[in-house]
Amino acid sequence: MDRRQFLRVTGGALFAGSVGASHRAAAHPGPFEPLGRVDIEGAKEAVCSADGQTAFVAATTGYVTVDISTPDRPTLLAERRNRLSDHDDGPLRGIFDVKLDGDTLLVVGPANPIPGAVSGVLVVDVSDPSDPSEQAFYETNFPIHNCFAADGRAYLTANDGDENPLVVLDVETGDELGRWSLVSEDSQWAEVGSSVRAIHDVWVHDDVVFIAHWDAGTWMVDVSDPENPTTLGSISPGDPAELAGLSGRERRRVGRTPPGNHHYVATDDSGDLLGIGIESWALEVERDDEESSQGDETAQDDETTQGTETTTPQTELVGGPGGVELWDVSDPTAPVQRSTIDPPASPDPTLGGVWTTAHNFDFHDGRLYTSWYRGGVKRHDVSDPSDPVELAWWRDPDRTNFWTAQYAYPFADEGVFVASSWGFDDVPGALYTFPDHAGEQLDPPELGPKTKTDSLVNTPTETTQSSNGSAPETATSATNAPGFGVGVGAAALGAAGLWYRHHARRED
Repeated sequence: MDRRQFLRVTGGALFAGSVGASHRAAAHPGPFEPLGRVDIEGAKEAVCSADGQTAFVAATTGYVTVDISTPDRPTLLAERRNRLSDHDDGPLRGIFDVKLDGDTLLVVGPANPIPGAVSGVLVVDVSDPSDPSEQAFYETNFPIHNCFAADGRAYLTANDGDENPLVVLDVETGDELGRWSLVSEDSQWAEVGSSVRAIHDVWVHDDVVFIAHWDAGTWMVDVSDPENPTTLGSISPGDPAELAGLSGRERRRVGRTPPGNHHYVATDDSGDLLGIGIESWALEVERDDEESSQGDETAQDDETTQGTETTTPQTELVGGPGGVELWDVSDPTAPVQRSTIDPPASPDPTLGGVWTTAHNFDFHDGRLYTSWYRGGVKRHDVSDPSDPVELAWWRDPDRTNFWTAQYAYPFADEGVFVASSWGFDDVPGALYTFPDHAGEQLDPPELGPKTKTDSLVNTPTETTQSSNGSAPETATSATNAPGFGVGVGAAALGAAGLWYRHHARRED
């Protein structure tokens, strides 16, 4: 079977060659721990104002603004739920993402298709974050998982089940300014299942759009003239001819296991360093008969029966949690991978286990702030992207399930970053504030009881310090999990049709 369809975990196989991996640095005195937290039901993505005093949080059924100017006492300023409840198909649901452009907040949803539900972009004036003013709503015929806001434009992930384009809107008028899609770039992509080439996230820097396109990789597009976007380059785009030949079962497998499946993208301040987050899990499959695994590919029957003979199949885990790749994109026509930041090791890396795969992140001034679901949050020095140095790691897997980590602002002698946790079971979502310095967590908890890691083809091994020992903080040794690489199954996409219609503006 082709390696894109099925790949066992092998020690460092996905990151072989000259790319580096992260190592640990020494801590400041005292334990590293959150400064404060505030509960937010359904918390998902968070972004911070330019002055760092306010955080804006997508909250599934609405959005929330939080005062973080006193970081040990973050305070809710405004909570807006059930927006567009007067719409025939309202309210707006599945709000996983918000983005900020000056004093304008974009609130988008639903993240995944909800039959009969309204979808679109809510435009909010947050010049007074304690009293947000909703200015307009532009309705779409596609769900919006993620977006970006810059220079008066909204960049939308338009998973319509057909071309899955990037759509650019004028935020003031709601008019479409342009669009770009893989299908328009190369008609071969039209033959590939839309879930395999889902457009998952988008980032914009100086009129260059970076698009995380799942198993179709990451694409870089010049939108200085949005009516005529120009493709600049791509990273790990996959082969549309190979992907088009996958069966439904193979697409599900490809959607969760290496290689491919680019989930989140962001650049540093210069725009020359690109991070690509790889979200993935492990699947339990039969060792000798890969195709006989169950359709849901997350569990196996204990026994199989042939006639009167009963045998127990040998199984193994394939895949595992993914990390964050660091790429030099100073020349987008010839990107170069510099390193990979590996995920925390999971005791059970299956979809139903303990998630420690990469999620959303942020760069600031040579630092990278990352979230790893129940694997916690981390802070790295990436001033030398070929040799990232882990500066801090905090986790509380029984209470937190981190969605993002974002730099906020300089505070006192250091600074502050925030991280949103979306909660799980009976644990509520929350926004946490953290000190922006190196540190060691006091008595860090285990990520869970050991259950399935031993059945992986390769398990985490202890790493040693990089040969490049120079860093702002002195380095020490630590244990890191290998970067297994990639992959979460994309949600089923909505039916094709007209890409959007914009709703009459609503003035408060």
